[in-house]
Amino acid sequence: MQNSYHLGRQPILNRQQELVAYELLFRNSSQRNEAIVPDDFLATLDVIQHAFSTLGTSSVLGDKLGFINVSADLLLSDVLELLPPQQVVLEILETVEITPLIVERCIALKKKGFKLALDDVIHLDDAQRALLPQISFVKLEVLGMAKAQMNVLINELRAYPLQILAEKVDNPDQHLLCMKLGFDLFQGYYFAKPTILSGSKPQPSQMALLRLLGLINSNADNSDIEMAFKHSPDLTINLLKLVNSVGSSSPKKIDSIAAAITVLGRRQMGRWIHLLAYVQQSGKAIGSNPLVQTAAIRGKFMELLSLKQKPHDHSLADQAFMVGMFSLIDVFFNAPLQELLEPLNLADDVKDALMGKKNALGLLLSQALLAEDSNPISNANPPCDFEALLAAMSWANELG
Repeated sequence: MQNSYHLGRQPILNRQQELVAYELLFRNSSQRNEAIVPDDFLATLDVIQHAFSTLGTSSVLGDKLGFINVSADLLLSDVLELLPPQQVVLEILETVEITPLIVERCIALKKKGFKLALDDVIHLDDAQRALLPQISFVKLEVLGMAKAQMNVLINELRAYPLQILAEKVDNPDQHLLCMKLGFDLFQGYYFAKPTILSGSKPQPSQMALLRLLGLINSNADNSDIEMAFKHSPDLTINLLKLVNSVGSSSPKKIDSIAAAITVLGRRQMGRWIHLLAYVQQSGKAIGSNPLVQTAAIRGKFMELLSLKQKPHDHSLADQAFMVGMFSLIDVFFNAPLQELLEPLNLADDVKDALMGKKNALGLLLSQALLAEDSNPISNANPPCDFEALLAAMSWANELG
């Protein structure tokens, strides 16, 4: 399906068989638990998009580490700086040539808080040894390796402050041998095959992405960028997931577009939009997508109602817009509402309103839902604010 996503996730265990991390893997479909990878760079971009934006860090990783494969091109790319460094292990593929430039980049990434891993090590050469002081994990593919070969590698690696991971442990005999040899971490079919997280996602329109890139590149005001996001409910959903993933160590919840733009910053946002352009295909225009149009009308209507009730409370108006926009999130993603709200890290008042609580925002949502069902020539329902509703509809129609 054009708008489906698939993400593989395989557990990594310690010597006590406790879950400490997941490797996040590219998958083409939910039917085959393997990957056909035409391009390492694009495959990892796909993983990054699904894990850290579509689904959100807390849903995919919880409090565990996430290993992601990186090619040389991606390692040198500033796309990596979109990721939450405290939870990401950058797994340097065996195809990466360890040049002085790569070593310099790894030093910089480590200073930013990222952990680094070497993948599929079967012997150590001088280039790899030069990189080992920056490495936190070394993965040995034990399938097909002789005991003596593993023992030599482990003895040399013990000179460095890193953890040694046994990869492709497929049976109890391999596990027992790896335990005796002193491996710290374990991964393989003996413990668990990768599970595939699949679902559907809304596709932001290509024009919306281009418009946002144009605004950022022309150094437009934050208010103009905020307005462009309000034109695209699906982009806004992903923006909040992203900014709360990147800033997950902060106790403050990001629950408005303006705050998200401020926290993320222009440079990071430009990277994120470029990333979306890489891995997502164009969706329907707002005028032909009833879900996007309904969410846009609902959000704008609630914002206008909020400003009529409390003209100077712009924070409440921002939250009202968010509630209206996210009130269809379960339909957008075809998944349970509670599960989708968790990675968004919304303020309690916003989350409560979306879950049906009749707080101030919940009452505004009820008014919006009632307005959608109201018939102006019928007395069956109390009259709604048709001036605000027509203004919201006009605003949404202009988006097309």
